[in-house]
Amino acid sequence: MHEFDLSSAVVTTVNKHAAGRRVQHVTLRIGRLRQVVLKTLEFYFAIVGKDTVCEGATLEIIDVPAVLRCTTCQNEWEIEIPAFICPTCGPGGVEVATGEEFMVESIEVEDEESAACTAPR
Repeated sequence: MHEFDLSSAVVTTVNKHAAGRRVQHVTLRIGRLRQVVLKTLEFYFAIVGKDTVCEGATLEIIDVPAVLRCTTCQNEWEIEIPAFICPTCGPGGVEVATGEEFMVESIEVEDEESAACTAPR
């Protein structure tokens, strides 16, 4: 059900920024550490977007890898399974460099005059 709530938040955000214009495309940036099931998010986006300006909009998801950074040597590495140990200098301070993102990157909406308006990507 986590994805249902996330989809609701996306639709709310997009509706606010679309200002009543029909949305054609939404691009999301989602970090792997957010543990979002992408297919489920897409499914719920279609359901939650029904009868809103998001109805029928395509959803593009940019999958952001989980990258850690050693606070000692500044080495960065991509992880699949969280192992918070620097492969260069061993145990110590490690911080998440990327992978916790969840944001609407851009939206594309219909423009009454030109039939399409693209928000910057």
